[in-house]
Amino acid sequence: MRFRSLLPAIVAASCLAHSAQAQEVLPGLYFSYADWELACDNTGTCRAVGYQRSADAAPVSVLLTRRAGPGQPVSGQLLLGERVDAAARLPPVLALTLRIDGRDAGSVMAGRSKVALPPKVLGALLAALPGTASIAWTAGTQRWQLSGEGAAAVLLKMDDFQRRIGTRGALLKPGTRSEAQVLPATPVPVVNAARWVSTTPPDAHWVQAQAAPLRQALRTSLGEQDYCPVLDDAAAAPLTVRRLDAQRLLVSARCWAGAYNVGDGYWVVDAAPPFHPVLVTTSGSEADEPAIVASHKERGLGDCRASDAWTWNDAAFIHTSSATSGMCRMVAAGGAWNLPRIVSDVRPAR
Repeated sequence: MRFRSLLPAIVAASCLAHSAQAQEVLPGLYFSYADWELACDNTGTCRAVGYQRSADAAPVSVLLTRRAGPGQPVSGQLLLGERVDAAARLPPVLALTLRIDGRDAGSVMAGRSKVALPPKVLGALLAALPGTASIAWTAGTQRWQLSGEGAAAVLLKMDDFQRRIGTRGALLKPGTRSEAQVLPATPVPVVNAARWVSTTPPDAHWVQAQAAPLRQALRTSLGEQDYCPVLDDAAAAPLTVRRLDAQRLLVSARCWAGAYNVGDGYWVVDAAPPFHPVLVTTSGSEADEPAIVASHKERGLGDCRASDAWTWNDAAFIHTSSATSGMCRMVAAGGAWNLPRIVSDVRPAR
């Protein structure tokens, strides 16, 4: 089962759409339709990705990237996957021909690695995607069929996010307007990471004495979409407490477990009652100074993942990254791409 499908049943907020009460940067956009998906990050850069139509087809994926701002071009990359039942691995390099409705539309040297699409090939691909043309990459008798289903919706959503609809630079629904008023690129936000203090954390006697009121305080911090039922069971959810500074603690507890993922809750609390807990996430994987990280498989095969990170800046945990590796289409182990919604320039703690 995919992680995106699993979480609604066991935790209403996923890593890609979570409602942490800690301070976080403005998120971007995620959208999918049929065999295409789109991720736009907080700088305005958008990445559209398409795949093969059927799980039985030879896996293939194309990534189209466009930055925000006037006059920005679209760049493209191609990645071929290998069928599980293939008799031999793909060669390091092979000559691929792009065929649109059976006609030669250009060639590219590809293989096991991602490869940039040359302008001629990229132009032909962009022209074909919004329609119903057959799009395939071929090498001798081998064929990788790229689905166009969903491409028009995704490219239109990209234009809409970047405010290009009706401009001369729009991929769908172009017009005569200039791109002077399109979405400007936003600089990558800078986050200065801070160290956690090295003083001794509260001892076991303090944790035991404060467990009941602390657990009650943590429960009150949960919103409607935050899932951590084990807070009601002291035996099932032992609390881990470490110190952030002289006044604040980081408390964690196992909130949920699935077939191949687990989610830990993390809270920043005052070091004394009434604690005033601030929830960071209920889907954490580990806390490794200065960040809390969430990394999850989106299905058991491991061909797609979702990840998030929250970085301590001496005042709060900032949501500094959020990304998916793309749809679960057996294109590559661990996922084909990095499709972020949140990016940050995290400066190391001094």
